[in-house]
Amino acid sequence: MAEVNVLDVLLYGEPIGTLTRAGERTIFVFTEAYIENESRPVLSLGFKDEFGELITEHKPSRIKLPPFFSNLLPEGHMRTYLAERNGVNPQREFSLLWMLGQDLPGALTVMPADGDALPPHAGHGGGDEHEDNRVGGAFRFSLAGVQMKFSAIHEARGGLTIPARGVGGSCIVKLPSQQFAGVPENEFSMMALAGTIGITVPRTELVDVSVIANMPAGIERLTGKALAVERFDRLGDEAVHMEDFAQIFGVYPEEKYQRASYRSIARVIAAEGSDVDMAEFIRRLVFNALIGNADMHLKNWSMIYPDRRHAALAPAYDLISTIAFLPDKNAALKFSRTKRFEGFDEDELVHLAAKALMPEKLVLDTARETTALFHEHWRAEKGNLPLTRDMIAALEAHLKTVPLA
Repeated sequence: MAEVNVLDVLLYGEPIGTLTRAGERTIFVFTEAYIENESRPVLSLGFKDEFGELITEHKPSRIKLPPFFSNLLPEGHMRTYLAERNGVNPQREFSLLWMLGQDLPGALTVMPADGDALPPHAGHGGGDEHEDNRVGGAFRFSLAGVQMKFSAIHEARGGLTIPARGVGGSCIVKLPSQQFAGVPENEFSMMALAGTIGITVPRTELVDVSVIANMPAGIERLTGKALAVERFDRLGDEAVHMEDFAQIFGVYPEEKYQRASYRSIARVIAAEGSDVDMAEFIRRLVFNALIGNADMHLKNWSMIYPDRRHAALAPAYDLISTIAFLPDKNAALKFSRTKRFEGFDEDELVHLAAKALMPEKLVLDTARETTALFHEHWRAEKGNLPLTRDMIAALEAHLKTVPLA
């Protein structure tokens, strides 16, 4: 007989559903109370049907968690690291969510229904017991994505501290890349530049790795600059719910480059957001094309729920001029008909506007204004940003290939 485990899913601290694992199959079910609550907070736009009604019947997933929950977990090296520290097989997503569910993106938490602190068969994480790296004392949080990053607390005396178990914190610390030099400096520069032209960005700062206290075992020898980004899904002690577009479209993280387009994202924003959100989307789309960000996939766009029920475009994040590291002629997703930066012109924007049901005038006016502001602030600020000459040269060479520029 298959072993059965149940996890309670809580939104803003209130139970709204359960994840049940039986053997290799996992199914998510809403509670009757959540279904019957007409003023219920929104978990995901992906759980709404074409008429805006809650979808209550869900297919079970096999081996993996359902896509919405799978997208809450880290990927790549970050997943491997946290799984090892918690003594869990990184491919066992149900167990991994069980371990990391105390501090997830947005206002979601996951707890074992039977009160067991640890999933069955959880082994011990690596590290010395005296460093509190045992299972139960290891890092118990999750931030989606592949980059090595941790939630941290700003200290009154200056500097940052990573909480003992990673849970809590008002900012995300993104550590230096061991593959590419200057990634934090590049992202800090692009986020700062975006802010100057009117894009909504969280507060960011570059910090020396040496001022980060309680660095996790195994990576404490890193040197250089890290990027600290304010968590916009946390307001003091209160969590604000958000979800990325892989969750909205119900696709797994490994499909974040294939299963949709910027036009698809635009259509959701046009349907669920305001004119302000639509203009902000176009502003970011143009900005990312101008800086040569070839990695703006589905998980790098999110919606946030400030009043728990209505969606708005979340602040921008992961703005990087990737062409400074990996020359690429294509964006991560199709704009509307093409992925090629050299095909990103006003005609492509007109096509996107028509298909996404966005006002053409709003789209073109925003694109033209954004382009003009970008050139103005790039000329004024590029020498003051922590960018290498090679980064600046790569971005300026790229600009010559984008028709909109």
